[in-house]
Amino acid sequence: MSSLVGKKAPAFKAGAVINGGEIVSDFTLESFVGKRHVLFFFYPKDFTFVCPTELHAFQEKLNEFKARNCEVVACSTDTEESHWGWLQMDKKNGGIKGITYPIVADTTKTISLSYGTLCGDYDADEQGQIIATGPMIAFRGLYLIDKNGIVRHQLINDFPLGRNVDEALRMLDALQFFEQNGEVCPANWSKGKDGMKADHQGVAAYLSAH
Repeated sequence: MSSLVGKKAPAFKAGAVINGGEIVSDFTLESFVGKRHVLFFFYPKDFTFVCPTELHAFQEKLNEFKARNCEVVACSTDTEESHWGWLQMDKKNGGIKGITYPIVADTTKTISLSYGTLCGDYDADEQGQIIATGPMIAFRGLYLIDKNGIVRHQLINDFPLGRNVDEALRMLDALQFFEQNGEVCPANWSKGKDGMKADHQGVAAYLSAH
């Protein structure tokens, strides 16, 4: 699948666990359009090893995302009941108790597919039987979505490679710096550093549209 950067984030409505334990059936990212940025990330499976380190790392920085008017939302192909059960387990036992941001249940795998982060596809063998070409779970995909619902940054890691939450914050800072100042961010830019003025049609088009 081609990159989603610069395109509308795929819409969905699905079950999710919010506030650390409340199951809802109609969670959607569209409720944030026009109001907040969104950091939407996928992880492979509940009750695993690398995944809880990432979920806890995002929780530890959650106030920093919220201070930047950005919602953090997680998603995997597990059920909302599985998410709920994992949320009841203490961190010392491998659980994710204490996570308060939404965790979406992509049980149909259509969200992962539409975001281009599903590992595998369905095919037919020589006998015409439907087979899966992979484990049919999500890679570690991450998508930074602006207030207009447009994907501005995406990153997809293979299963063994955990992500850097500070880098996700840096990218959010860079996007908001550009939105507020119209200046672009050079390599290794971080909050508090100077940007660069750019005379580019793409930049002008972005600013005129926003």
